[in-house]
Formats: sequence, C-alpha cells, structure tokens
Amino acid sequence: MKRKKRPETIAERFPPSAPCSCSICRSFCRRPGWWTVQEASRALAAGYGGKMMLELSPDHAFGVLSPAFSGCEGTFAFQEFAQNGCCFLKNGLCGLHDTGFEPLECRFCHHERIGLGQVCHAALERDWRSPAGQALVKQWLARSSASPNWSQLRPPTETIR
Repeated sequence: MKRKKRPETIAERFPPSAPCSCSICRSFCRRPGWWTVQEASRALAAGYGGKMMLELSPDHAFGVLSPAFSGCEGTFAFQEFAQNGCCFLKNGLCGLHDTGFEPLECRFCHHERIGLGQVCHAALERDWRSPAGQALVKQWLARSSASPNWSQLRPPTETIR
C-alpha cells in the first residue's frame, strides 16, 4: 500500500536563502516581510505584538500582521510611514535575524531568486486569507491600541521621519 505524501508546508516550499549583504538584498530589508500565520502567532506570544502592524488588502477583505514600519508600531500600516522602513532594521542590521522570529519572506528573498519573491508573497497571502489568519488578526486587534473601526482610520499623529 502506497503512503500518501504529506503536502509541503509553506516553510518547506520557501527555504531560507544564504545570507547576503549586496545592495539588492539590503533593499529588501527596508520593506517588512511577512510571517506565516504560525510564525506571527509565535511572535505575538513572545511579546512582539507591539512591534507589529496590520496591513489590509486593497479591498479590505483580509489583514496581515507583519513587522511594523517605524512609526506604525502597534497600529495599522500607513503608506506615509513606508519610507521609514522596518522597525527592526537598525544600522543596516535586522534585529530579528537569528532570533527564530525573522519572517519567512525575509528569510527566503534573495537577489538570486529572481521572480520567486512574488510567488512566496502570494503563498503567504493565501495563508493569511485563512480562518486561522483572520482569527489571529482579531486576537491582535483585541490586544492592541489599533482601532477596530476600520472606517475611521487615520494615520498616527507621530511625526513622519
């Protein structure tokens, strides 16, 4: 009797890349990468909730918890803060590197994996569109200072850098 092959996990489909400090790979670090739902749940349990932001899909159909832009910690992702980069990026180094909490998208993307970053991002989007993903978003919203009333969103009052 043949055993059914277990489907690959998202982490198995998108393994970590070799470390690289070229200008292309460093530029990836400016934009916060996405965790899987499971990774974000572990990060939330470890106390990183205050350094997360909620990114909404363009149609507001689902949300994704990710490392925050500097200035958006604990609230919604606002485009005005995108130029500030990831709040974990300090002096060109990732504060999550080698902690076990670096997002899958950050670990996977590399200048040699041309076009594969978009495939990884699409897989992560499907992961977040799940009931488990949206339940985690609701859990984070209940714990955070972010307003659950999406119709009245306003950028944080903190000064944009």
